Amino acid sequence: MHETVLSVSGLFKTYASGFHALKNINLEIRRGEIFALLGPNGAGKTTLISIICGIVNASAGKVLVDGHDIAEDYRAARSLIGLVPQELTTEAFETVWNTVSYSRGLFGKPANPAHIEKVLRDLSLWDKKDNAIRTLSGGMKRRLLIAKALSHEPQVLFLDEPTAGVDVTLRQEMWQLVRSLRATGVTIILTTHYIDEAEEMADRIGVINKGEIILVEDKVELMRKLGRKQLTLHLAQPLARIPAGLSALPLELSAGGNELTYTYDAHSEHLGIGKLLEDLERSGIVFKDLQTNQSSLEDIFVSLVREEA
Repeated sequence: MHETVLSVSGLFKTYASGFHALKNINLEIRRGEIFALLGPNGAGKTTLISIICGIVNASAGKVLVDGHDIAEDYRAARSLIGLVPQELTTEAFETVWNTVSYSRGLFGKPANPAHIEKVLRDLSLWDKKDNAIRTLSGGMKRRLLIAKALSHEPQVLFLDEPTAGVDVTLRQEMWQLVRSLRATGVTIILTTHYIDEAEEMADRIGVINKGEIILVEDKVELMRKLGRKQLTLHLAQPLARIPAGLSALPLELSAGGNELTYTYDAHSEHLGIGKLLEDLERSGIVFKDLQTNQSSLEDIFVSLVREEA
């Protein structure tokens, strides 16, 4: 049985313009998981996070953080949440140590230099503690945002597009960091439109599109369900059409008749390929090379969003 740390029920957000940003969102986040919320830009990811974090008011619905209602018990709910926004809006001349300590104070937490030191060390910012923020590199500023979000010891950490616009090395570092945070018992919810980020990091994945959650699934299960494999055969001789004896199979000709692609379910491959090769041989089709690939979450996501459209 998974313990729920964050519960969102019947959440709606309609702006004064009449725009429906969120439509009946229901979501349960489990304690200690990494949950990736995937969706195109404008799907409602940031609105959802902003409501949970108390920055935007919902039009209807309820959000509980570890049992605390974000509307009725705002302070308790909000103190359990850390938010790492996309943009850095901090006092450029302030030092790293002061800005992280100040963030902690905003939540009414008593000073705890040992905790601040631990956070800065964990984020490789300790040697920069007396530096002004404006002197930091982009990667360090990103880590500083995380330090600020962790200053008051939250149980749930939101990362809004944590690696948007950062280089590959820094992305790997961020992922490493997120894993180490989860190891300390923090529940992590990240929004992203990078599919590989969700595939790399998440335990479960939610897909949001046009303000609605269209799917929530364990990542492994999602990959299993929707993971299609393709076998591409490079033919020795081009074919004008697929022979009649093979027409019942999921085959497609491409590259001017030089390639034959067979799409099959990743879990029943033992049934498929051997028989296919026998059938090809019987039909006199010779191939000189073959390769397989499996659909990634990217393909899955594109097909889900397409079905919705």
